[in-house]
Order: sequence, then structure tokens, then C-alpha cells
Amino acid sequence: MSSSTTVMSSSTSGFNGRAFFEKLWRASGIQCVGLIILAYVIYGSQPHVGASTDALVAFYSGERTRILIAAVVSGLATLYIIWFAAAIRTTLADAGQDGWGAAATASSAAVGAMFFLFIALQAALAHSIADLGHSALASGLNDFAWAGVVLTSFPRAMLIMASTFGLWRAGLISNALFGLGVTALLLVLLGGATWQSDGLWAPDGVYSRLISPLIGLVWLLVVSGVLLTRTPATRAAW
Repeated sequence: MSSSTTVMSSSTSGFNGRAFFEKLWRASGIQCVGLIILAYVIYGSQPHVGASTDALVAFYSGERTRILIAAVVSGLATLYIIWFAAAIRTTLADAGQDGWGAAATASSAAVGAMFFLFIALQAALAHSIADLGHSALASGLNDFAWAGVVLTSFPRAMLIMASTFGLWRAGLISNALFGLGVTALLLVLLGGATWQSDGLWAPDGVYSRLISPLIGLVWLLVVSGVLLTRTPATRAAW
């Protein structure tokens, strides 16, 4: 067997082969969803906007260990969503839809940056800030975190849009699935308008806190399923 044949065999089979890594990263959306749910369960219920000092201290100091563990899990989830966008980017490039793939890369970078900022705020509050006695600072950062949750709606909607339109233009999803993707896009984008003082439409309300994120997670699972049904690319993208 020649050296070139040996290299080709090692690049297409086993744990160091292209097919293995391509399948791994195409499934990263599913892994991301699992990690996000795990982090949410560990993290618990964050104090609402305008919460009292006692409530802030009780949560960020009393639940310090849980919050810091959740920060680690959330950080891993953020990495997986970026890898997932890379899988979308490669799939769309193979299908001649590189523009939508670039949009997925850009939006995932924005999502990742905002998520890391949110994680850093929570970790800093739990690690030391809540214990320093600066109630105004702790309250302000807690409210800032809720505002960040609302603003993540825009890059999350862009990621849904890039994957939906790109896969549809590439002929990889049906018109019905495209319609569901557009619906998910609009519903997540609507989360960027949740600025009421309280209730369902508040930054810490049910829509921004649960409904909009759940829609995004379901779409991650759907797109992961679409990517996993595709035959691995022949070029050395991985």
C-alpha cells in the first residue's frame, strides 16, 4: 500500500477521519440543547428585575456553587453552538449557499459573545460582587443581565434565519419546514420587544425567559436532524 493510500484511508475512517468529525459537529446542536437544559436546571431561578437586596444576596451568595457550576456548563454549551454554526456553514458552502453560511457564522459569533457576557456577569455576581455590600451595583448588574437576555433575541433570530433560508435555498428542507423556520424566526425576533415593566412581556417574563429560548432550542434540534441525514462531504472540510 502506498503512502498516499495510507493517508487517504486514515483521513476517511476511524476517530481521526473526516466523516467522524463531520458527524460530531453536525450533532453539536443536539449536544448544545442538552447542555443548556442541564445548565438551566442547575442554575435555578434568577431574581427578577428590581429584586430586593435580600433576594439578590440569597440567590447569588446562597447558590454560589450552583451558579458557578452552571457557568461552566453554559460555557461548554456556547462552544457547541459555535461549532454547530460551523457545521451549517460547511454544509451550505457545499450546496453553493456560502452567503447564508457566512451569515450563520456571523450570527453565532454574536450569540456566543452575548452568552459569554451573560455568563461572566452571573459568575462575577456569585463569586464576589454580591458579598461586597454594594446593593446598587448588584441590582444594576442583575437588571443588565435580564436586558441582555432580551437583546440576544436578535442574533438568535439571525442564526435561525441563516439556517432556514440557506437550507431551503439549497433544497435540503421542504417548504413546510421552511415555513416552520420562518415562524420560529419571527417568534424569536418578537422576543426583542419584551420591555414591559412586568407580566408576560417583561424582560424577566415568561415569553423572554422561557418561550423564546424554547423555540430556538427546538429549531436547533430540527436543523441538527437535517444535517445528520446528509451524506458527509467529500472535500476535506474537517
